Amino acid sequence: MLRRGRALNIVAAMSALTLAACSSPSDRAATPPASVTRSLKSVAPHTASAAPIEGTVLGSSAAGVYENTTRGRLSPFLAGLVPRVYVPNEGSGDVVVIDPGTFKIVGRFGVGSSPEHVTPEWDLRLLYVNDMGSNALTVIDPQTRRPVRSIRIPTPYNLYFTPDGSKAIVVEDSSTSGDGSKNGLRFYDRATWKFLRFVSVPFPGADHLDFTADGRYLFLSCEYSGEVERVDTRTMKVSGAIHVGGLPIDVRLAPSGDLFYVANQGSGGVSIIDPLAMKVIGFIRTGRGAHGLPLSRDATRLYVSNRLAGTVSVISFAARQVVATWKVGGTPDMMAVSPDGRQLWFSNRYSGTVSVVDTRSGRVLHVIRTGEGPHGLSFWPQPGEFSLGHNGNMR
Repeated sequence: MLRRGRALNIVAAMSALTLAACSSPSDRAATPPASVTRSLKSVAPHTASAAPIEGTVLGSSAAGVYENTTRGRLSPFLAGLVPRVYVPNEGSGDVVVIDPGTFKIVGRFGVGSSPEHVTPEWDLRLLYVNDMGSNALTVIDPQTRRPVRSIRIPTPYNLYFTPDGSKAIVVEDSSTSGDGSKNGLRFYDRATWKFLRFVSVPFPGADHLDFTADGRYLFLSCEYSGEVERVDTRTMKVSGAIHVGGLPIDVRLAPSGDLFYVANQGSGGVSIIDPLAMKVIGFIRTGRGAHGLPLSRDATRLYVSNRLAGTVSVISFAARQVVATWKVGGTPDMMAVSPDGRQLWFSNRYSGTVSVVDTRSGRVLHVIRTGEGPHGLSFWPQPGEFSLGHNGNMR
C-alpha cells in the first residue's frame, strides 16, 4: 500500500505512466493535469501518529482541510440558532425535526416527493431539502425551522457547493446509462440559481462527491458501475475516471488532502484512491453495505455505516485500519456528528428510525421513530466556515 508520507514526486512519477485523460470504461485511468498536483500540494501530507481521543482539539497538522470544523466554534451567522436534527422521510414525503437535547420530535412538515437529503447552504444561512421525485428543492429557514419557498430543479438527488461558493452542483442520479442525459451533474450559479451546464456522466448511478483541497476538481461516485469520475469544476467537464469496483457510495477527502476515501457498498468496505496517480491504493474492510462517511469532530477518525450489517466501523486515518466496530442494529445509512463530537446520529433507511450513538463507547443512546424511509439527515448548526453540501460536509 502506498503510504501518505511518501514524497509527492514519487506519486507524480507513477501518474506519468498512466494514459491520457478520458472517461470511457475501456480507459479508466487518466494522467492528472498539473493543477491537480498543485491542488493536493496545498495541504501538507499527514504523518502517522497515535490518534487522540475523541473531542481533543488539534492543530492544523492533524486536522488539515477540516481545521475549521474541529474546534467546535460556530460561525457568527449561526449565533443563537437552536440546534435541531432534520430528517427527510423518502417514503412519506415529509421532514421530521428533532430536538437533540430531548431526543423528541418537535416538528414535522410536508415537502415534495422522495426527499433524499437535507443540505446546508454554502453560506450557512439556509437548508435545502432535495425533493427528487418532485423536481424541486424545498428551502428551509433554520431560524423558524419551516419551509419558505421552493426552487424548481430537475430530479435533485444530492446537492453540493464548490469551496469558493460560486457554484451549486445538483447530482442527477440515474440507474441506467442510456444517452447520459439523465445521469450527471447540473451546475448552477449559486447566488442566482441560473443554470450553467449539464455534465453528462457515462457511468450509471451518479451519487456522492467531494472536492480536492482547493476545489478545482471533484470526485464523483457512480454507484451502479463501480466508477469514480473526476470533474473539473472550472471547465465543468469530466477529466478522468477510476474503477473501484463494487457499488461506490459516499466520498470524503482525507484531512491531509492527498487521498479520497470511498464507501463501497458492494465490496463491504472503504476504497482508498490516490487522485494524483488516479488509482486505487488500498481497501479497508468494514462490513456489509458500507455506505456513509462522516468524520469525527477531531478529524482523526472516519465513521462508516454498514447498512446491511447493522454496524458502524471506526477507521483511524493515521493507521488506515478499523479500530472499532459498533453493533448498532437497524439499517444505518447517512450520518451526522454532533457539534461537540460526542454523538453520532444516523438514519435507519429501511427501519423507519433514527439512532443516536455515543462516540466514546459505541453504545446506542436513543432510537427515535421518524417515518418511512429516513435518509440524509442533517444536524444543524455545525462548526465550520462554509458548507460543501450533502448533509453537512463542512470545511
